[in-house]
Amino acid sequence: MTAAVEFTIAYEGPDEDGWIVAQVLEVPGALSQGRTREEARANVLDALATVLTPDEELGGQSQDADVEHLRFVAA
Repeated sequence: MTAAVEFTIAYEGPDEDGWIVAQVLEVPGALSQGRTREEARANVLDALATVLTPDEELGGQSQDADVEHLRFVAA
């Protein structure tokens, strides 16, 4: 079975200091910036990976939990 997740990156700017802000609309907290659109994109993908990485405390919460691990790769 193959599953795909699609996200939308929204760009704002550049602002008066030259920064372009990028955010993943579907994921609160996946927000970053860069001097170029490409840098902003790379930085927001890094932020997305950080937001989607489970907290180690939560990951080991219960050995009896029914869990499934998924791997998401952004192209």
